[in-house]
Amino acid sequence: MTNPAKNTICIWYDRDAEAAARFYADTFPDSFVTAVNLAPGDYPSGKQGNVLTVEFTVMGISCLGLNGGPAFKHTEAFSFQIATKDQAETDRYWNAIVNNGGQESECGWCKDKWGISWQITPIVLSKGVTDPNPVIAKRVFEAMMTMRKIDVAAIEKAIGG
Repeated sequence: MTNPAKNTICIWYDRDAEAAARFYADTFPDSFVTAVNLAPGDYPSGKQGNVLTVEFTVMGISCLGLNGGPAFKHTEAFSFQIATKDQAETDRYWNAIVNNGGQESECGWCKDKWGISWQITPIVLSKGVTDPNPVIAKRVFEAMMTMRKIDVAAIEKAIGG
């Protein structure tokens, strides 16, 4: 393993770790593939010489993609949360994930085509739902609960009342 990070997120893939890592590197800033490691021998879901692990970074977070086979599936219990500065950035990431074989979910969540969950979260939403004024926080929360992709203008309207 060439990744020097002390803590690395390991993400299990059926067999597409390299494709996923390259998609993330192409989609998000400060994201790149560091190494593609081949299996030194046969293993339960692959053969010697197959891609076994892929070392990559997603927006500064060290990750290891493991081509472990179909035994384990992803759930929303794990997600990447991406803070966005405006509607254009929100749209760019959301559309990249959803339009590349992914699927929409609720409240700013979506899944990529490999089943990894993403929260595309405008900063204004995070600030709004944690506003010290409970009336504002509730308005923002209630607005968010009606959305799939977050509508920044609607969140700003909820903040303003």
